[in-house]
Amino acid sequence: MGPLAGIKIIEFAGLGPVPFCAMMLSDLGAEIIRIDRKTSKPETITTRPGNPVDRGRRSLAVDLKRPEGIALVLKLLAQTDALLEGFRPGVMERLGLGPDVCFARNQRLVYGRMTGWGQTGPLAHAAGHDINYIALTGALHAMGRAGEPPAAPLNLVGDYGGGGMLLAVGVLAAILETRTSGKGQIIDAAMTDGSASLMTLFYGMKAAGLWSTQRSSNLLDGAAHFYDTYVCSDGRFIAIGAIEPQFYTLLLELCNIDDPDFSRQMSPAAWPQLKEKLTILFKTRSRLEWCELLEGTDVCFAPVLDMEEAPQHPHNQARETFITRDGVVQPAPAPRFSRTKPEIQHSPARPGEHSREILADWGFNADELRALEAAAAI
Repeated sequence: MGPLAGIKIIEFAGLGPVPFCAMMLSDLGAEIIRIDRKTSKPETITTRPGNPVDRGRRSLAVDLKRPEGIALVLKLLAQTDALLEGFRPGVMERLGLGPDVCFARNQRLVYGRMTGWGQTGPLAHAAGHDINYIALTGALHAMGRAGEPPAAPLNLVGDYGGGGMLLAVGVLAAILETRTSGKGQIIDAAMTDGSASLMTLFYGMKAAGLWSTQRSSNLLDGAAHFYDTYVCSDGRFIAIGAIEPQFYTLLLELCNIDDPDFSRQMSPAAWPQLKEKLTILFKTRSRLEWCELLEGTDVCFAPVLDMEEAPQHPHNQARETFITRDGVVQPAPAPRFSRTKPEIQHSPARPGEHSREILADWGFNADELRALEAAAAI
């Protein structure tokens, strides 16, 4: 059982950061019930059953337009530690499930709200996606090559790092505080806030005069010859991160580089020329050959693996970083715990797959189940 065993959470089905947050909390042992809407809408690439992000939770399909459905959810929330929702501001209130109504049923409830722009501000009610939220915080502008448009970093920075993980931290912190105060509270988790938080180091470096707003001109944005990716003779890539002097010296030694120009490691003016020389050097061998020479040393080296290669790497296999569940190769629960081992509790559920089972487990009797079904609430 994971460290969150005994914690009960209601997740309102959505996209992006909320399902990721729920996956993390479920992997760590929380019992999470996902409230799906009764709908006939076609499945999309992000809602198709079987996505590993939906693992670990059982599904209860509820018609939230019926008073019986709202009453059902409120009864569940009365015995819940936390709620996760990712709707635009005001949607939960219009459904009759806003914080005030829920707190009246359960004053200890932690009400986790996840949005892109936040619950307040001029953009609060506007539509958006990950790329828009990170654009507003300076994060997107810092990514990519000079002379090219900023490069979208998948949806890792806004949706997951600045969104789902921020919400998980907030919910867990609030649950801990509730044990002292006896009172719940609202978590306003915004992807703009979260992605801005992830940029703290770089804002600090900028204030110290160590970071430029020009892409590909800084220590960690691919400008430095010792911190970038390079193509090998076989068309595959390697990643070098030899920042510290001792690691950089070892890189030069193992690669038999005795060119005196490389002594100017921290001279930005020399970086373009030195990068050109490394580009020529790394094209002389295959990725495998560079792995045989550099991997496992203090050069700060790694092969750039694709999603088919990564699960096969010996290090990932030794740590069981990836697992196969329901025929799908996917990342294993993380982080690791010495006693309370995280595990996947359930396969991804189809909407409403566990409705009767959940309600029975949460104390609803047979008459109540029949009444809910007769009202078409579930």
